[in-house]
Amino acid sequence: MSASSSASITLQDIEAVKTYLLSLQDSICSSLEGFEPEVRFHEDTWDRPLGGGGRTRVIANGKVIEKGGVNFSHVKGENLPASATADRPELAGGRFEALGVSLVIHPNNPFAATSHANVRLFVVNKEGMDPVWWFGGGFDLTPYYGFDEDCIHWHQTAKDALQPFGDDLYGRFKHWCDEYFYLKHRGEPRGIGGLFFDDFNEGSFEHCFAMMRAVGDAYSNAYMPILERRKDLPFTAQQRDFQLHRRGRYVEFNLVFDRGTHFGLQSGVGRTESILMSLPPEVRWTYDYQVEPHSEEAKLTEYYLTSKDWL
Repeated sequence: MSASSSASITLQDIEAVKTYLLSLQDSICSSLEGFEPEVRFHEDTWDRPLGGGGRTRVIANGKVIEKGGVNFSHVKGENLPASATADRPELAGGRFEALGVSLVIHPNNPFAATSHANVRLFVVNKEGMDPVWWFGGGFDLTPYYGFDEDCIHWHQTAKDALQPFGDDLYGRFKHWCDEYFYLKHRGEPRGIGGLFFDDFNEGSFEHCFAMMRAVGDAYSNAYMPILERRKDLPFTAQQRDFQLHRRGRYVEFNLVFDRGTHFGLQSGVGRTESILMSLPPEVRWTYDYQVEPHSEEAKLTEYYLTSKDWL
């Protein structure tokens, strides 16, 4: 959908979104720390001289979580970068502010999927135009060894979260997610999908904000039961090796295709350490890496990473 200025936005609206996002960050971090007997999130609060800042939280070397980041940022800039104006050139040169929560969790156990989520609000002010705003976000799951039960639960939670806002949203946002999280140079999806939406401002600000909150709140309901089921399963060195190779696909997507990463690096308003916190601590690339045919490893791409309808 193309962003428009069909509904107004106030400073109070932006503050309400900020308050929600900070509470969402607190809630998700608390849930994740519940899996860890010893380690806790390290918090790094930062400010930008030109306006805005953020609250980066990273957890590492845990019993369950090898590395995870749950970041809040609220940044402002004088000129939209190319990554944000490619589909809306009329906004080029506009002043902007962006606020959101973005997270990536990389568990130790190869049977526990990597998860990603973000929710955000974007506002653009350009001379001669009314303020333009839109919401974006979603969540997606990247397993290394798939389980039908997990995939169905993930997508059912996503569908249930969107149901109050329209019968068509889950189907639209699932399809968008499948198309977006796709490695074109590999010819394969990054994971089993979930939800993805951007440029969303259909109806009133209150309606759109409520939909974004539903997505943000659903992440914990979708992911924590999966992490609980898989975190203690025994695994072999060979399965760990496969996990590290598949993490390479995750890195490739984030650096080559991800709009959020590109925006943060191109805009000059983000913080590089926070932007790249999504990258796993250990990853492996082997020239012409192959898996055994008809193996559990082969089943990942042959069965799970096929953009199927899990419901």
